[in-house]
Amino acid sequence: MASSQNTPHTARMAHDQALGKVMQHLLKDDTQVYKQFVENESFKRFVGDMVYAITSQ
Repeated sequence: MASSQNTPHTARMAHDQALGKVMQHLLKDDTQVYKQFVENESFKRFVGDMVYAITSQ
């Protein structure tokens, strides 16, 4: 992706996709966390916002 297309929106979309993959791997370790991530939109948003804030600094 060209740097001119790397807007905060596209960066967040890429982050959310990567986070989804990480959460899939957690399925092996903790089914309830994954279930909440998939089924609970506010939990998914909370986790996404928290991880994005930590990793975007």
